[in-house]
Amino acid sequence: MMEPIRSIVEEERQSRAELETKLLANKIAAHMPQDGTSETSIPGLYLNRYSREEPSDYLYTMYWPTVGIVAQGKKIIKIGEEEVEYGGARVIVVPVALPVRMQTIQASTDEPFLSVGVYLEPQKIATLIPRIFPDGLPKMTQHRNKYMLESEPDLIAAVSRLVGTLSDTQDHGLLSSLAAEEVFIRVLRSPIGPYVAEAVLAESSVQRVSKAIMWMQSHFAEPLKISELATQVHLSESSFRTYFKAVTSMSPLQYQKELRLQEARRLMLVGEHDATTASQLVGYISDSQFSRDYRRFFGNPPSRDIAKWKQIEA
Repeated sequence: MMEPIRSIVEEERQSRAELETKLLANKIAAHMPQDGTSETSIPGLYLNRYSREEPSDYLYTMYWPTVGIVAQGKKIIKIGEEEVEYGGARVIVVPVALPVRMQTIQASTDEPFLSVGVYLEPQKIATLIPRIFPDGLPKMTQHRNKYMLESEPDLIAAVSRLVGTLSDTQDHGLLSSLAAEEVFIRVLRSPIGPYVAEAVLAESSVQRVSKAIMWMQSHFAEPLKISELATQVHLSESSFRTYFKAVTSMSPLQYQKELRLQEARRLMLVGEHDATTASQLVGYISDSQFSRDYRRFFGNPPSRDIAKWKQIEA
């Protein structure tokens, strides 16, 4: 008798999640009449709207610690070699900064892609952890580079309420602050809450990886000495490599390479540097090695890739 009851409960949760997602989509659409990405008046809250599917190539960007919901449409997100479809009533939570590849695969003028992201504020989350986990964090057997939640109607509703406070211009941030706190509480109470908590707790393995990532983002053009970075975050080299791969789905060298290649591409697209200059600015010594890595990662050599994207933007 337990299985049918559990099935009914899960179906009800999924139904509620889908309803809350539709309500969230309406709110996003009301505040995003045109395509684009918008940072809102509420710190840490941003909205996305796109009326067409993206080209066959991935878009490359940094994904900061975030809880995100695609309220309408679908997107593919690839981190390292792992790929996940993101849409419907699914919620994604990424507790550490990661270079990602993304592609919108379902969007149209009639039903545009609509999504919302809420940055995970480490200071606020840290103050909530003792209240959510008064007896300490439950033991975790493994870490994952990304976390996908299914059927979380209460969390979706909390994010929806946060977006809804954009319409209230008289609260002077009081309601939005309370709504954001509820989002963080719901995240911590979710099945992946302990992993999010670990990312901000001092001396946890996830937090140590997060510290290493922060250093790498500021020093990606420098030679990476893994043994020294491991010592810096108080881990043995072998433990550091293991934890880093578990949290990011990449080795430290792969992570650095993706940072370098994404920055080189940005320098060529926005800064209009040539390939040689861009490669040197991000730390490459060999032009041929840069070209090989670039082609392997983006699918085309630098000159052809940049020419293609400039033509698309034109």
